[in-house]
Parts: sequence; structure tokens; C-alpha cells
Amino acid sequence: MERESMEFDVVIVGAGPAGLSAACRIMQLAQEKSQEITVCVVEKGSEVGAHILSGAVLEPRAINELFPNWKELGAPLNTEVSEDRFFFYTSEKSAFKLPNFFIPKPTHNDGNYIVSMGNVCRWLAEQAEGLGVEVYPGFAAAEVLYHEDGSVKGIATGDMGISASGEQKDGYMPGMELHAKYTLFAEGCRGHLGKQLIEKFGLSDGKDPQHYGIGLKEIWEIPADKHQPGLVVHGLGWPLQETGSSGGAFLYHAENNQVYLGLIADLNYSNPHMSPFQEFQRWKHHPETIKYLEGGTRLTYGARAIAKGGLNSLPKMHFPGGLLIGCDAGTLNSVKIKGNHTAMKSGMLAAEAVVEALAHGESAPKDLASFADKVKGSWLYEELYATRNFSGFMHKLGTLVGSAMVWVDQNIFGGKLPFTLHDTVPDYATLKPAADSKKPVYPKPDNKISFDRLSSVFLSNTNHEEDQPCHLTLKDADIPLTQNLPMYDEPAQRYCPAGVYEIVEDEAGKRFQINAQNCVHCKTCDIKDPAQNIVWVTPEGFGGPNYPNM
Repeated sequence: MERESMEFDVVIVGAGPAGLSAACRIMQLAQEKSQEITVCVVEKGSEVGAHILSGAVLEPRAINELFPNWKELGAPLNTEVSEDRFFFYTSEKSAFKLPNFFIPKPTHNDGNYIVSMGNVCRWLAEQAEGLGVEVYPGFAAAEVLYHEDGSVKGIATGDMGISASGEQKDGYMPGMELHAKYTLFAEGCRGHLGKQLIEKFGLSDGKDPQHYGIGLKEIWEIPADKHQPGLVVHGLGWPLQETGSSGGAFLYHAENNQVYLGLIADLNYSNPHMSPFQEFQRWKHHPETIKYLEGGTRLTYGARAIAKGGLNSLPKMHFPGGLLIGCDAGTLNSVKIKGNHTAMKSGMLAAEAVVEALAHGESAPKDLASFADKVKGSWLYEELYATRNFSGFMHKLGTLVGSAMVWVDQNIFGGKLPFTLHDTVPDYATLKPAADSKKPVYPKPDNKISFDRLSSVFLSNTNHEEDQPCHLTLKDADIPLTQNLPMYDEPAQRYCPAGVYEIVEDEAGKRFQINAQNCVHCKTCDIKDPAQNIVWVTPEGFGGPNYPNM
């Protein structure tokens, strides 16, 4: 069966904040300029929002520009931040609240909103469809298509109905080719097609390697007398500091007596015994956290990597036939640890470049170099430039001294220090040998506040068609046992937040087992594997988590 093809002016891969903002803005500009432009958005999740996971405190700067009347249109921004609290956790029992004076200015949340970004994206998709955009959830973009001259032609969605052994099953359907004048890649952090494009076109040449964190999140319903709508709590220190790791925790009081809480562990950590999932479960037992959770009910769980290298790691975002936008490129503001407003702005700027180019008809440029100028002339670039030293400070100087330098940089110099601090060590290259690293003691879950990974994955509604090729591929099947196990006690067993990877021992000896059914598509394995041996590729459409309102 040959693949069918469809033609569009613009194909957008990923129905997240960047992709949907780009789609909406293209159609708005097309209406303003009386241009006819066809736009298609493909999304691998079973519905828009199913794979969206974010904290999230949303800065409304971009949505104010995109839809100034968003309140009248019913955007789900319902809980304005009422109070900021920032803690330094000194031990498992103690913490002190930092005065607002000691908090870097960009991290203050006045005027921001506690939101479910999954629901914000669902709303953005409704606006896009109302403007004439075609949105196709359940279709995973599996392959980049190229013209003979090497420029991007579009994408192909994945085949459906291929067995684990690679044979066509009864319900086999070949993927569809979507061709476009311009293809925008908005897959989120460590997009598997974006990763290929960065390598093919040398987009990260001369840049620092991208740096990442793994974010784990739960939503709880808590007793009404403990709920403080609009309260935002952030914290640093314990428990991550015990393994020499960095990152932070958050707890946001949203609507309906719900709190969103989570932990972000920087993936440049060095102790291979460290488990981000276990660190998160420990943090929930801290007195400043558990006081909200006792008597509450955990509703859902999920995890997702975030790209936090900032401007120093930002690749060139344009190439012949397409653009990288949002977290597929790495536009997150690393001081704020906020990437939704910047992702939206990158999509809106991409829309401007696309619409201007399409107005030239047959003489439209293949490479949208104007996009780079638009980014550089925008508040998006101003934010990224002002926060460019964050990763360097935190990674090179540690949490305490690094945080102090971030404060000096932001509060005294306004992000305009006369130097740029680089971190050129990729996150996968930072692990120390297991034999030289202290094993943390992780208590058993009490199943009231802390839980195990498998019961957590159950709450993510994750599912994959079982009889399909494994989407977690190994370049060399021997490396987990011959290299990673003796050197690092195979850290995939611990950095994966879903229990996908196991070392199993039976009569035949040890083997590396991949439980792909559990995968929540966080991409941590693709990032942190010390041998860079694990390559995440897209499974069949509809596969993965089904987050209701993350």
C-alpha cells in the first residue's frame, strides 16, 4: 500500500503552546492580509493536551498579544497568583522562607496565573479550528521528508498495524505524507524529529550543548481548609542536595481545591544512584509540603523533560523548508523556569515570518532567515539574553553560590553582566562511577503521601498497543550490560520516572528489559543515557500518557 499525500501551505508538528500559537497567528494574519493559507497541525497524543505536562504558572504576556480578549473567549486562566513563597530546605525536617528581597526579580509571579497547560492547549486548539486550522490528534509525525535539493518537504505520519516483529497485521494502514511549503517543528523538549534536524543541518554548531531537567508532577485534591487559591511555593536544597544534585520543587494552589506539585531534577547530576522519582516522593514528606497533602487524594501523575540551557544552547532555528519553535529549540527562560509564554511567542514570530514569505508566491524563500531577525528584535530574545548565565552559574558554582550569583546578575545588573558563562559539558557525560558514589537511602512508600512508580504510571493513563515495534531503541543491545551496568549500575533503572528499564536476572543470567508499555514519553532516557545508546522514536499514534489536565 502506497502512502497517500496531502498538500498544505504550512504543516505544524505538535499541538503544544508553540505549535498552536503559530497556527492561530498564521490564520489571524491571513485574514488581516486577505491571504488564503492552509494550515495543518498533527499531534501524537490521543487528543490535544493528552501529552502536555507543565507546572504551570503562566505569564500571560504572549496570550495577551495573541488573543487580547482571552477572558471573553473563555481561556482557562482562572486562578491568579495571590502570594509567592520561596523556601530553602535545609534538611528533611527544616526549611527557612527566603524574604522576597532575596528572590531574583524575574521569578516573582505578580499578574501570572496557575493553569493546566493541557487545558490551555485544548482551548488554543478550539481557537485554531475556529480560524480554519485542521488539527489531527492521534497522528504521530514519524519521519521528515526532504526534496531532492535537501530542503524539508514535510513529514510522514507513522504506519499503523505493524507487529513487534515488523510484519503487517490485519489492520495495517500506511502513514500519510503531509507536504508543505513550510514545516514548523513544535514537538516539545527533545523532539525526535527536531533532534534529527539539528544534526542534519548543523543547527547547534558553535553552541553549548543543551541542558535539561526532568520534571515530575502530581495533582492532588486537598481539604478545603488547607487550600489557598493562588499560593505559589517554590523551593531549593533538600533532598537533591544530599546527592550533590541540583533542581527545585514547586507547589501551586490551583482551582477546585487542587494543588499541582512537583520536583525538577537537573539532568547534569553526577551520582548514578540518584532517582529523581524517589527524590520527589521524599520531598512530599517535608513538613512544609505534607501539611497541605495530609487528608488529600492524589489524582494524577506524570513526568516530562525540560530544555533549560537557555540562549547559550539555543540552536539556529531556521533551515531550508522549516523552523524549530518552542521547546523543540529550547526557548525556556531558565531563571523563571517558565517556557510556555516564550514558546507561544516563538510560534507567533514564526507565523509572521511564514505569512510574509507566502505572500511572495513562487518566489518565496525556502529558508526563513527573517525568523532569526524577528526573534532577535523581540522580548523573547531580551528574556533569553538576560538569563543566559543561569545554567553556567548553577552548574559550575553549585546551588548556594550559583543562586547568589543569579541574584546579583538579575537584581543588580538586570541580566547585563559583561561576560557570558558557558557550560560545555553535556548532561550525559557528568556521571561518576557507581563505585565512587554514595547510595541514597530511599524509604519505602507509605501509599498515603509517597507511592511507587508503577502505581504512579497507572494514574498517567499511559497505554501503548502491545504488539508493535519497541519505540525505545538501542544502538547496541550489549551496552547496558557490558558498559552501563559495571560502570554506573545501569542508571536507566533510576532516572526513568516510569519503571521502563530493568536489569532482570534469571537462570539464563542478567538481561536488560525494556517495559515500553510504561513509557510516559518524557525523553529522559534519550538525554541521560551515558553511552547515548537509547534512541526514542515515535510509537503508534494515540500511544503514551493521557493526561486529563496536566
